[in-house]
Amino acid sequence: MSIKKQFLKSKPVCKVSFKLQKEQVQHANRVNVVGDFNNWNEDSDQLKQLKDGSFSHTVELETGREYQFRYLADGSSWFNDDEADRFVSSGHGDAQNGVLSL
Repeated sequence: MSIKKQFLKSKPVCKVSFKLQKEQVQHANRVNVVGDFNNWNEDSDQLKQLKDGSFSHTVELETGREYQFRYLADGSSWFNDDEADRFVSSGHGDAQNGVLSL
């Protein structure tokens, strides 16, 4: 798993790139990054599958904030990114959300 942050000098925005290796998605056909930045919409921000089988997606987020997120594979399997800045309770049992600090 990989999260890359590119802070823009021209405006208060950070380009956040999410990348998952083929092995990390357990043969999923579709992966979405879902979080408070997209109102937890399970159908938005779908990662694009690359030729090598990995998945990638970039979003622009306002700086000076924190965002909670998780990945959703094939609409049914939730998982976290180990490279999140930290983790907080999701409010759903023992599940946790990753946090991006921008």
